[in-house]
Amino acid sequence: MIRYYQVRSCGINAAGRGTFGVGLADVIIRVCEKMDKKDRNRTAILQAMSKMAGPASAGRLVEYLAAAGQQLGERTVRLYLQRLDDEGLIEARGRRRAINEKGLAELRAAQVLQRVGCLAAQIDKLTFDMTFDLQACQGTVVVNLTILSPEQLVVHADRIAAVFERRCAMGQLLAVLEPGEVLGEQVIPAGMLGFCTVCSITLNGVLLKHGIPSTSRFGGLLELRDGRPLRFVEVIHYESSTLDPLEVFIRSGMTDCSGVIRDGCGLIGAGFREIPENSRDLVVALAERVSAIGLGGFLEIGWPEQPVLGFPVAPGRVGVVLAGGLNPVAILEEHVSRLNCQALAGLLEYDRLVPYQQLPHLLRGGAGHSRNMALTD
Repeated sequence: MIRYYQVRSCGINAAGRGTFGVGLADVIIRVCEKMDKKDRNRTAILQAMSKMAGPASAGRLVEYLAAAGQQLGERTVRLYLQRLDDEGLIEARGRRRAINEKGLAELRAAQVLQRVGCLAAQIDKLTFDMTFDLQACQGTVVVNLTILSPEQLVVHADRIAAVFERRCAMGQLLAVLEPGEVLGEQVIPAGMLGFCTVCSITLNGVLLKHGIPSTSRFGGLLELRDGRPLRFVEVIHYESSTLDPLEVFIRSGMTDCSGVIRDGCGLIGAGFREIPENSRDLVVALAERVSAIGLGGFLEIGWPEQPVLGFPVAPGRVGVVLAGGLNPVAILEEHVSRLNCQALAGLLEYDRLVPYQQLPHLLRGGAGHSRNMALTD
């Protein structure tokens, strides 16, 4: 049985209206409206404090909120500040207040509904911003990033290579970033390395550059049997999630890349896309060219309006399945304590990527920018 994970809206049943003059549902709705207003004000103050440089007074917060279109009196703001102080979400700095780590965590949790759909928007943005030119084999591609120690990479290099050999990664290329290098908003810390793998969204970008739109429907756990895709057993829809699905499954310990390496049977991360039905032949041809230069291709490609691995597709569309770019990291999570991995971490120049066979050379301090080692078919 496939389990779906997505955010659902909730409502109030008003069937009891009119029983005692003012219906019970009316009372509930009014109470909820008041609570919702208080929550919005509370979140607005926390958000303002997170954006302001340094501690703020009640008067300064009133000015900041007014500029953002939020009208609250100074006395009201003081009352909210007192409650936030009592909850341990802010702390005193003289006669002013500053948000602390607990307050920032509360703010992130309070804004979760606002962030639903942000993942899908990020996918679209990186797909558009990618500059890779398939003909010239140059430009930027979308990559994932994992921060880990050199020792961890050395110890598990063979397992990483095995994931690539089983064709469970997105392509055959990777990169290692040195301390101090920057990818997206992440700076590689001192004493650590940035392990980069090709993100499956890269194929979205290649298709878009050739005039083919693609729709990213969901990420999931794909069961393999004898090395072949069998079925999805868990899925998370991109439009209904604030987190990358593969990150969720990997951090939850739900993958079984070890089993795939051992006997071809296990669970890997994979993505499901839809493309226009009249683009199928061109997509197949492009995927072969992309795979030939190490950036990966499809695990499965369906036919117009036909289900793929049991999943229906929309009219006029074709379903395709791709291996998740984080699978080489999943094997590490299965053997190491939790790692700092990030899907869709940013854009990296294609010429920074090297075949996975060169990983030992990179870890010995080689330049690692050469692609002399032939890519396997």
